[in-house]
Amino acid sequence: MDITKEDKIIRAFENKTWQEIKVKDSWQIFKVMSEFVDGFEKLAKIGPCVSIFGSARTPREHKYYQMAVDIAALLTERGYGIISGGGPGIMEAANKGAYESGGKSVGLNIELPFEQFHNKYIDRDKLLEFKYFFVRKVMFMKYSQGYIVMPGGFGTMDELFEAITLIQTGKIARFPIVLVGSEYWKGLIDWVQNTMLPNKYISEEDLKLFRIVDTAKEAADHIFRFYDKYLLKPNF
Repeated sequence: MDITKEDKIIRAFENKTWQEIKVKDSWQIFKVMSEFVDGFEKLAKIGPCVSIFGSARTPREHKYYQMAVDIAALLTERGYGIISGGGPGIMEAANKGAYESGGKSVGLNIELPFEQFHNKYIDRDKLLEFKYFFVRKVMFMKYSQGYIVMPGGFGTMDELFEAITLIQTGKIARFPIVLVGSEYWKGLIDWVQNTMLPNKYISEEDLKLFRIVDTAKEAADHIFRFYDKYLLKPNF
């Protein structure tokens, strides 16, 4: 029987004994730990990767789909693996570009009640399934040498701003973040520059934490330049 949103809300407010709460929380800890262990074991073997984000709803005939394919191909030619969210749309395009170019194609799939299913371009030994969004986000952050952010919705924005926040606050080392499609990002960036900055909620330096580009070559080149500057190369 399908559980409705209303059922979930009602269940969340049901009275539970302290013992029931403790048992449920304990089992949840073990499930979270198992996802971390599985992710760390598999991803640590892959080598330097770039994550490509974007909407699962992007159709295959859309220009951003093909651009994601091209970006992934350019990156794999220089030795980077490609990590995507594992699903359709831009995620599929990223994995397709890596797979067809003979590069490493990684998918971090998330269990959702609708929309999400893993695409066919992921290497079979590099497909991970997650129940918890926060565990999946740690994997993206820990094993990515760069973020390519294509047009997308709330999930894409979540990944983007999490990365910027962690770099801004010094919780992780800086790595390149590339926003693809100035026409798509213009409204958001205008608001950041014209509303957030004048109110002193961010600094001028924070605007340098990402780069906006319009072509696949520009996106890949920004990743290459960043690591060439520090004489760092993929190690496979």
